[in-house]
Amino acid sequence: MSQTLHLIPVSLGESPITRWLPADVQKTAAALDYYIAENAKTARAFLKLIGTDKPIQDITIHALSRNTDVAQIRQWLKQAPANENIGLVSEAGCPAVADPGALVVQTAHEMGIRVAPWTGPSSIILGLMASGLNGQNFVFHGYAPVAPAERAQQLRTWEVASRKSRQTQIFIETPYRNDAMFETLIKSLSGQTRLCVARALTTDNERIQTHSITEWKKRPTPDLQKQPTLFLFQA
Repeated sequence: MSQTLHLIPVSLGESPITRWLPADVQKTAAALDYYIAENAKTARAFLKLIGTDKPIQDITIHALSRNTDVAQIRQWLKQAPANENIGLVSEAGCPAVADPGALVVQTAHEMGIRVAPWTGPSSIILGLMASGLNGQNFVFHGYAPVAPAERAQQLRTWEVASRKSRQTQIFIETPYRNDAMFETLIKSLSGQTRLCVARALTTDNERIQTHSITEWKKRPTPDLQKQPTLFLFQA
């Protein structure tokens, strides 16, 4: 196979590049002339940060969304010259994990393009590693429902599944709703359930705490407002 799709991780927040991106990944990303990105503007900011071998304006960046269809992705991949490798970057963290980039990877496999995943920050894995919860049986749900009653019911349903299978439940929330999510968790889950709140991973504001719901109720409410946060719990 003459082409490779490189899965390039990006930062989870503002922090020195040496903290989250190995030198070999930076070198590989800097040499690529062709990218597919969830957001072209933030992709250009990432390329400016790592330093590129050619001017950024000479690098092709196609913007990917959840509505991009396979036909369009195939066209993008075909447009890259046969001897050109391609980069895939997500809006945050590792591409294709809880991310629309998975469709790009699937299409690359179907087209016979080699896929190369590179090491970098994944909030899901980092949060699980640091939580102390079951790392051998876990599920990532994405987002919980927004409506308060539906959200509370969904959390209780996940808690039942967690208790039955000793399974860690992992999910995220839009940063401005973090406080509401934390409040619902405290009110909805049983006292023995262990909850991990992983805030601003890999940045100077990183804070990771795991306590039982009973213990959380005795502690000050964590400052989560407008900060990317991962929630994990195990009943």
